[in-house]
Amino acid sequence: MRRTTLLLSAALVMPAVMSAFGPAFGPAFGPAFAQDGRDVTIVLGENTDLVEPCMATRSNIGRVILQNISETLTQYDVTGGQGVLPRLAESWEDRGNGAWRFNLRQGVTFSDGSTFDANDVKHSFERAMSDQLTCETPRYFGEATLSFNVVDDHTIDITAEPAQPILPLLMSLVTIVPSETPVEFVREPIGTGPYTLASWEPGQSIVLERRDDYWGEAPAVETASYVYRTDPAVAAAMVEQGEADLAPSISAVDATNPETDISYLNSETLHLRLDSEIAPISDKRVREAINLAIDREAFIGTLLPEGAVVATALVPPTTLGWNPDVKPYAYDPERAAALLEEAAADGVPVDTTLQLLGRSNLFPSVVEVIEAIQQMLQDVGFNVETQMLEAGQIEPIWNKPYLEGRPPQMLAVQHDNSRGDPVFTMFFKYASEGRQSGIADPRVDELISQASATTGEERAKLWSELFAYLHDDVVADVPLFHMVNFARVGSRVAFEPTIATNSELELADISFR
Repeated sequence: MRRTTLLLSAALVMPAVMSAFGPAFGPAFGPAFAQDGRDVTIVLGENTDLVEPCMATRSNIGRVILQNISETLTQYDVTGGQGVLPRLAESWEDRGNGAWRFNLRQGVTFSDGSTFDANDVKHSFERAMSDQLTCETPRYFGEATLSFNVVDDHTIDITAEPAQPILPLLMSLVTIVPSETPVEFVREPIGTGPYTLASWEPGQSIVLERRDDYWGEAPAVETASYVYRTDPAVAAAMVEQGEADLAPSISAVDATNPETDISYLNSETLHLRLDSEIAPISDKRVREAINLAIDREAFIGTLLPEGAVVATALVPPTTLGWNPDVKPYAYDPERAAALLEEAAADGVPVDTTLQLLGRSNLFPSVVEVIEAIQQMLQDVGFNVETQMLEAGQIEPIWNKPYLEGRPPQMLAVQHDNSRGDPVFTMFFKYASEGRQSGIADPRVDELISQASATTGEERAKLWSELFAYLHDDVVADVPLFHMVNFARVGSRVAFEPTIATNSELELADISFR
């Protein structure tokens, strides 16, 4: 067992931190800040490489623009338990046969002064679903085809075929843009949100300014400046020294001040996406060996903070249909090595070099985690090489169409599902036609279609069955951890992070002391 040697250095430096499931630390007063007025500076670890609204469900983009610049028809309440809430749609009703009527908010304008209406909604969906763009939006709607009927300026009927019983919840993913927005990625997004993009220097900074003509309640923050620091210790120090107001993701090693540092469970699940089309990963025994070779418990309290939870699926345990009977893979290097020997005897090229690709600055200590996984896999007989990539570099590897002639790959990535239903995960991650799927299994496709079309207990039962089938029978991927984050909040501001903070950081949730 390598637990005591491989991760020993991390264990020596990890301070005692409270579990993310316990009471959060509370911010208090510290040194005086250089900023005046109602402006804030936020330090992010990962670059915002795009500001395109239809990409706002990608965490490094959404944490800046979602609900700040670009709004959605509905919004999911992640803190109050109220479910789906109105945003640009004031109300909605199920009209049967897959059709829903959405009654739109009146008196709303875009930041360019144009009036928001039903034609903007229709265009936003058609643009986001267009094959001329590589938007993230289509992946959440699976096999469903949407059609739109503009009843009047403030009413639109949206029909899904096959029917989607949770269509109002799905509306929380699609950002609304003016009908004049071209079908191409934009660098100056126009939205209905409370902020406009004042400046953007890729890799350096982004500045948002509050609108005077926003339809809703004016947020307290007038100007928000986002800066990027890849070292979480630097981000934590900037807040401590008064150079910034908020660092939403710092390392547990740096979360040493209970007066300013808050631990919180986020909705991200760290996992290895396996490409089951390419040998040797195409062999189920090899996929199982990868899972058995990783000592998940050794990471918690060392490279990852106490409070991280070993995962059996790509969604949090609070998700509909969660299957408690699915158990994490045990750490069994002897069994992993035996499976490799068995596969090799049958002609599987198990000595082929596997690529382990990680996303830079995905979370504090990501490089160390990738290196530890590499070592564990090599210990049982795998040949593994690692490479860290920026978000923009990993997108064409992560999404279909996959590159021809690619080597066998394992992608160390996170998946965010804070909305409580597996539909936001299952199709694009596991269906044969899913944009990021590494498998093609008819039974998986059938269960996804059945669960997506039903409601209530039957829906939960089908999702539960699918969780077990993916984990135990298909061995589709390598679920690792439900992640915990730490935020440092400065003395001028009050902010309480939520499960969605990593992918949607609303400036309206920041107030001043």
